[in-house]
Amino acid sequence: MGSRAVSISGRPGVYAVLEAALPGQEPRNIGVLLIDSTSGRGFLKLRERYDDIADPADAEIFEALESHLRDRLDTGGAEALLSWMEDTLSNSIRIGDRHEVVAQSFRHTLEQLYADQVAPVEIRRFQTHLPLYTLRAAAGHLGEEMSVEAEDWVPAPEGMKLDPNLFVAHVVGRSMEPRIPDGSLNLFRLNPAGSRQGKILLIERYGVADDSARYTVKRYTSEKRRSGDDEWEHTRIRLEPLNPEFEPWDVDPEGFAVVAEWLRVIE
Repeated sequence: MGSRAVSISGRPGVYAVLEAALPGQEPRNIGVLLIDSTSGRGFLKLRERYDDIADPADAEIFEALESHLRDRLDTGGAEALLSWMEDTLSNSIRIGDRHEVVAQSFRHTLEQLYADQVAPVEIRRFQTHLPLYTLRAAAGHLGEEMSVEAEDWVPAPEGMKLDPNLFVAHVVGRSMEPRIPDGSLNLFRLNPAGSRQGKILLIERYGVADDSARYTVKRYTSEKRRSGDDEWEHTRIRLEPLNPEFEPWDVDPEGFAVVAEWLRVIE
């Protein structure tokens, strides 16, 4: 990880572990409920199968549990779901004590908690998970100079076709709000094809060291002029914020590069 990466303040959360307590067996952890204390949003992850820990009748009950809990999560909210489980669950299905946690990404934290408390998570690169890079792209002017490398693998958005050009990184700053919140985790695609005009892009300015650079996320606009037969050169590149509180700024094409296209906020 780069030694000068911009830090992101974590957000407070609460989690509790679900466990199965079947007759004649030691209790087994089967899932995690994680709550973002600021927004109240809930994140739930349970085992995918139970036939290795329960007989067919009990396994069927456990398999129906996730759908039931998600329905309650969607209709009543995370805090109401946790309170209901604390008041209701007992015997074969139990909920543990609440524990505080600080998270930069709740989806990533849920994955880590599940791996620690329940079972290892299978990471299938570019099939179920995408690389999380250490870069912190500034949604303002350029962020601090930093080196960049993959620091972890995070769950990809559901239903999305993945490929090695996709990656995940944090964006810090308010200039792209409300579309890109400060501190959010975002999905990018390397080497964007076609016209860049009007797209939100991850821009790199080369650093002093060979392995370092500074990054920003902005809407890209440019003006060109013909410099020869079928050749064009930029006369101006402008990086535009979405938040009207911030001013656009022009950059010299020399020393800058377009790294990736912004696709969406993941969290």
